[in-house]
Amino acid sequence: MTPSRDISRLIEIMARLRDPETGCPWDVEQTFSTIVPYTIEEAYEVADAIERDDMVDLPDELGDLLLQVVFHARMAEEAGHFEFGDVVEAITRKMIRRHPHVFGPDNVRGKKLAKGMWEKIKAEEKAEKAARHAEAAKAAGVEPGEHPSLLDDVPRALPALIRAIKLQRKAARVGFDWDTAPPILDKIEEEIGELREAMRSGEDDKVKEEYGDLLFALVNLGRHLDVEPEAALEAANHKFFTRFRHIETALAARERSPADATLDEMEALWQEAKTK
Repeated sequence: MTPSRDISRLIEIMARLRDPETGCPWDVEQTFSTIVPYTIEEAYEVADAIERDDMVDLPDELGDLLLQVVFHARMAEEAGHFEFGDVVEAITRKMIRRHPHVFGPDNVRGKKLAKGMWEKIKAEEKAEKAARHAEAAKAAGVEPGEHPSLLDDVPRALPALIRAIKLQRKAARVGFDWDTAPPILDKIEEEIGELREAMRSGEDDKVKEEYGDLLFALVNLGRHLDVEPEAALEAANHKFFTRFRHIETALAARERSPADATLDEMEALWQEAKTK
């Protein structure tokens, strides 16, 4: 087996790794559920390489992410659900369908996507997917579930901040939303009061619940201010990292470490870092 630029070689490698007799024991014992954390991790590593503008790491990280797609497709093929070709066909169909101004008839090609067309295409895709789910459930002898929700297609596996904003945007489409940002500040203050009360009660579950409500309200405020919560928090993370690194550097120059310093000393250096 040799490396190749052809995707079929990667598919062959995964098939060999999953072979019950001659494959890799670790790869053979994996399931969709056990692989999910790796899939998410690889996506973040791609994002990290892009953030660092590291064009040496990026091909490797994209390859690791592609491997996850091939891994899932191989397990699905073994179970008789679908194969890698079906994945490729699904995404090519979706891209062609969503870009009629690029791939459509001559009379629409080269123009901007017509107003409302994106929503129409998405609605059609959602209806078709629901029909496929119903058909699969019927074939499996599963009774229809509860009434579908507008929020059903917001993946539960998304990072919590991203999922929160997507849930809020979905609800906003049908009018369940604040009109402006200022009233949300009042809601945040209300949630802070409820968190204080929960802290006084000493009930850990209640504290966790109220803290979550406060975070959800803050995400809502960010949405109305057109601020992406994930990006804003990452900026705050970077700011904290930079300022704490200043504390470490300044203390190291005195042959000391944060563990040796008092909180007042570190606070003074923190304030110093803010001026730089």
